[in-house]
Amino acid sequence: MEIPLLTPSKMGNFQLSHRVVLAPLTRQRSYGNVPQPHAILYYSQRTTKGGFLIAEATGVSDTAHGYQDTPGIWTKEQVEAWKPIVSAVHAKGGIFFCQLWHTGRVSSKDFQPNGQAPISSTDKTLKPQISTDDGAVAQFPPPRQLMTDEIPQIVNDFRIAARNAVEAGFDGVEIHGAHGYLIDQFRKDQINDRTDQYGGSLENRCRFALEVVEAVVNEIGSDRVGVRLSPFANYLDSGDSNPSALGLYMVESLNKYGIAYCHMVEPRMKTVGEKVECPESLVPMREAFKGTFVVAGGYDRGDGNKAVDEDRADLVAYGRLFIANPDLPRRFELNAPLNKYNRDTFYTSDPHVGYTDYSFL
Repeated sequence: MEIPLLTPSKMGNFQLSHRVVLAPLTRQRSYGNVPQPHAILYYSQRTTKGGFLIAEATGVSDTAHGYQDTPGIWTKEQVEAWKPIVSAVHAKGGIFFCQLWHTGRVSSKDFQPNGQAPISSTDKTLKPQISTDDGAVAQFPPPRQLMTDEIPQIVNDFRIAARNAVEAGFDGVEIHGAHGYLIDQFRKDQINDRTDQYGGSLENRCRFALEVVEAVVNEIGSDRVGVRLSPFANYLDSGDSNPSALGLYMVESLNKYGIAYCHMVEPRMKTVGEKVECPESLVPMREAFKGTFVVAGGYDRGDGNKAVDEDRADLVAYGRLFIANPDLPRRFELNAPLNKYNRDTFYTSDPHVGYTDYSFL
């Protein structure tokens, strides 16, 4: 019997052999913001011929970081460090995109050049966040609201990062517009309190996101660009008064650029951890978007097959299951038991434990 997740799919100019995607996953093992050789094994373990992988969130500039040892792609050293990692994925026939990221106010002065305040759409401070892993409480300083005339420079940072990603060998980039980070800080009305052309109306709040998309598309081509969105998510105080309208406006706007894919996070993933069932749906966005539609958010084998079979998605991105099962597509094919993941090792700096030591069938 045919397994929907394991059928071929075309994503723009890319021919995929199956529909199981490695989601972008922060692992905090890029010491000093430089990708490390141990990532060669990590990503190549999870590569299949014709499979699609999205690299972990990668900073676009020296103001973009908010977490220890996350990678960047704004310096020559970082670009060179990515090259052997990308080559290893290509050697196994994988298609590899780099996720471009700016954390905005989800940062501290320790991560900012000259200890300055993090930048954001707002000067509202992010309230303390309790880690789901160890219960630690992260405190955030007041951010500095970007001046209107500074915003083009941030757009340009994304453009240059996209060019650098292609130089590093990536097949394309995914613009991280989800989960309460900088692009979301402009889009969500719970955060954005601006009174200029980047605040207020839906069109204004989405302006920055679409300027980034346009700049990146113009730099590297629409077929190399995807966007990740989470209209329903409320991570990092990123709620919105009308998430359905926000999501629909964005996908309809993205159609104008002819990008390869839109990657949407399910509304049921409103909280970290177990699924929260939710009456809201991505289906209207799926129906409106003209490119490849990728979904993420707590899917298992059965959910993923159903989403593809019912045409609610073209591709399904897997995170925690792919961390613990580097051969996830093969296990789905055989309906084999899955390794259990260990959350305690998701964000450590160990180059092996919880990273490249999960077993294969």
